[in-house]
Amino acid sequence: MGKKYLVFFILLCFKSAFAQQETIFSGMVIDGKTQNPLAHVVVSIQNSSITQLTKNDGKFELHSSLQGEQLLLIHSQDYKDLLLKIKAKPGETVNLGIITLENDFSDDVPATLITILESDLSDDSSSSEITSGLLQSSKDAFLQASAFNWGQARFRVRGLDSENATMMLNGMSMNKIYDGRPQWNNWGGLNDVLRNQEFSIGAAASDYTFGGILGTQQISTKASAYRKGGRISFSGSNTNYNWRTIGTYASGMNASGWAFAISAGKRWAKEGYFEGTNFKAESFFLSVEKKLNEKHSLNFTGFYTPNSRGKNSANTAEVTQLTSEKYNSYWGFQNGEKRNSRVKNVEEPLFMLNHYFKINEKVHLNSGVMYQFGKVGNSNIDYQKAQSPDPTYYRKLPSYYTSIYAADNGEYSGEPAPDYENAEKSRTLFLENSQINWEAMYRANQKPITNSEGIITGYEPVQSRYVLYEDRTDDTSLAANTNLNVRFTENSTFNGGATFRKLKSHNFQYLLDLLGGEYFQDIDAFYKGDRSQSDLQNPNRQVKTGDIYGYNYNFLATTIDAFTQFKFSYNKIDFYLANSFSTTNYQREGLYQNGIYPSNSLGKSEKVSFENFGFKGGLTYKISGKQWLFLNGMYLTKAPSIRNSFSNSRLNNSIVDGLESETISSAEANYVFRSPKIKFRLTGYYSLMKNTTETSFFYAEGIFDDGAGYNSTDAFVSQTLTGLTKKNVGAELSFEYQISTTIKTTLAAAFGNYTYDSNPNVSIANDANVAQNTFDLGQSYLKNYKQQGVPEQAYSLGIDYRDPKFWWIGVNMNYIANTYIDVSPISRTARFYINPASGSVFPEATQERAAVLLEQEKFDPISLFNITGGKSWRIRGKNVGLFASINNVLDTKYKTGGFEQTRNANFRELNQDVSSGTPSFGPKYFYGYGRTYFVNLSINL
Repeated sequence: MGKKYLVFFILLCFKSAFAQQETIFSGMVIDGKTQNPLAHVVVSIQNSSITQLTKNDGKFELHSSLQGEQLLLIHSQDYKDLLLKIKAKPGETVNLGIITLENDFSDDVPATLITILESDLSDDSSSSEITSGLLQSSKDAFLQASAFNWGQARFRVRGLDSENATMMLNGMSMNKIYDGRPQWNNWGGLNDVLRNQEFSIGAAASDYTFGGILGTQQISTKASAYRKGGRISFSGSNTNYNWRTIGTYASGMNASGWAFAISAGKRWAKEGYFEGTNFKAESFFLSVEKKLNEKHSLNFTGFYTPNSRGKNSANTAEVTQLTSEKYNSYWGFQNGEKRNSRVKNVEEPLFMLNHYFKINEKVHLNSGVMYQFGKVGNSNIDYQKAQSPDPTYYRKLPSYYTSIYAADNGEYSGEPAPDYENAEKSRTLFLENSQINWEAMYRANQKPITNSEGIITGYEPVQSRYVLYEDRTDDTSLAANTNLNVRFTENSTFNGGATFRKLKSHNFQYLLDLLGGEYFQDIDAFYKGDRSQSDLQNPNRQVKTGDIYGYNYNFLATTIDAFTQFKFSYNKIDFYLANSFSTTNYQREGLYQNGIYPSNSLGKSEKVSFENFGFKGGLTYKISGKQWLFLNGMYLTKAPSIRNSFSNSRLNNSIVDGLESETISSAEANYVFRSPKIKFRLTGYYSLMKNTTETSFFYAEGIFDDGAGYNSTDAFVSQTLTGLTKKNVGAELSFEYQISTTIKTTLAAAFGNYTYDSNPNVSIANDANVAQNTFDLGQSYLKNYKQQGVPEQAYSLGIDYRDPKFWWIGVNMNYIANTYIDVSPISRTARFYINPASGSVFPEATQERAAVLLEQEKFDPISLFNITGGKSWRIRGKNVGLFASINNVLDTKYKTGGFEQTRNANFRELNQDVSSGTPSFGPKYFYGYGRTYFVNLSINL
């Protein structure tokens, strides 16, 4: 008997000791719309056998003996998977509070913005400590409005371009070295396999990289992380594409340690919302993982998303008044079919191999290599000794005749002399020929064949006056990275990583179509002699389809960046500190000896090198289980992009004078409140970007004086701005209130002030000038002008109803205001007021008139009414979902952006053009979508 009690006592002690090593994770899972508890939801710790189903009241209690940090997966059909970072507390119970699952419908809405999330913990008032770090695919009301409601008006979060955010795939940066932005076309049609995402907003900490002031978006394509099963979806829309279909299947991890996920899709449109905008795209994706043992796992990811898209033109007010907001000057009929002359083609397959190494429970090392290659092409029409094929060319419009001024001794007298008769004839002719005439270009490239009687019997090709070409970029990129995560103690962790990237970017002009001709002359017809030659080593070449001509060079780039980050977490306070260091090297390699720059075009340029660093830190104060206060700050220097490092890279090796690293500083404060009924976030932010460099190209009239060594005051020039500073200040509001179990209301607001905060220096490169190629125009007085093309104010009020019978509908009203046109820097320089003929100030250039001419245009406010809805069914064991949306229900017409034309490059040219009332070179505008729809039917297999 004594032995029996002894064994019982030993077993009890063993059980008690074992229990002390366990961590109990508890919580309750609810529906994000109805706030009702969800039963039979799968709650499991990834890469383990620990799993449980929630009870009827939505609660769960998971016992884990695993040490360190793990990922908790919460999965239920028709809902988005949820990943929650958890950390072991042996012998304790960690209450995760109320966890919200969002319906799977909203992922079918087409979004074009990087949307960056923060914690979405609903309620944690009963926790022994306040837990942060929830990773969720749903977005708060502000970010939902940013992507789905305001995005159609080109709203950008905090007024920042995507180059200020870091987009990552399996820990590897996807931002292009060329311009610092992701190539969005690389991701098209991969919706179903890009949902495993983690976000950090603004200067908040990221486990994968130092990041930018807009934040970090990390996408994981690890095959074992995908929900097992298949999904097929069919979509219809009238925006970029008309039809879309996607099929996806994930196997889950099998007993042999293999997992895979595949996806394929197609999108197409004969014509999108704007006239002549054809669209065609395919997508193919594969992810395969092999779990070698408990410590090592390999994952291969590959995808290929070829796509082509017909572009639509920006138009002057005159052209829009004669046609419509949908008018597109880039297309014309050919053999009864619409053919767009400006098509963007993208084919850049990507392959990546990742190694996941669990050194021990506290140390994880993830490494990867990536190889990407392919091409990006933008087509256009080239012509020699012929008239412009553009139907909106200024000489073909009525304004050419109504903006005429009388001449007096070779100078404009300022007296208008409109020719209304010819203006009316021009109007009639334009309306009859408002699209590109492909047939006329073919005829211009051919010679008629006549018989003995002089009757035309056919045509034979001759030298082409018109051809279709492509500005091509063929990139080859190799990258490698490694990321180390160490948990020192229960309260402190370390993240560190390094990335190496090497790029060879081949840039050239590629002849696509001779348009019926025999060959095209590889010269610049605006020049004579050697200066007309694209390549002095191969003069007077006759190029044909598939040949390179015009310009031909490589960009060579190498970048290395590294970061370290320490995070500390306590009951009431979390804080972190991070720093980064990077080296960047650029070089241009000219493959042509250009006739204008014979000694500065062929071969390699000098290397452009930068060393940069960054520091950031943040503090989270946990006021209670429902309230948080976040403070973050960042300071970094950043190398300029290749695009902005060379003043005229198509023709020569010249590096921008005064080129410097950009200096960026940012600070933000967030107050967050979460309860089962109310979600509230208020954010204030400040960003300053100094020493920015920007390069652009255009044709300018009246920009040079007669003594500049060139026989005309007009020229095609490249413009470089240096020392440009941008300041972005503003606030964000996100509010959600669950009125009842079926009704929720949301409010989102953005209020910003986005200005230029310096007077940058302007330099002009004039290729036509023999004596001098570069001119310093001095300062452009841009300070306090508004940054272009981004709304400073946006407001959204919405209400959603979700019926217990699995259907829902939502409506919202949006008001978007304070969007400004892109101003011309040359028009804000002192030289703008100088008469190029006399060298003195124009007598009519008064301060009062200049203030009127140079006032920045502010676009009219926009009101948009949107409706969304959905329904789900269970049919023969399959989940079927229907999602539909109508945006801009009232079909409001509005401008989303635009730019001042720089062709009027001095005061008199601009003043007379504007004073005519029908300017030939007025601003050009982009217009938003009118009423559009999106419908998606999905079947989960």
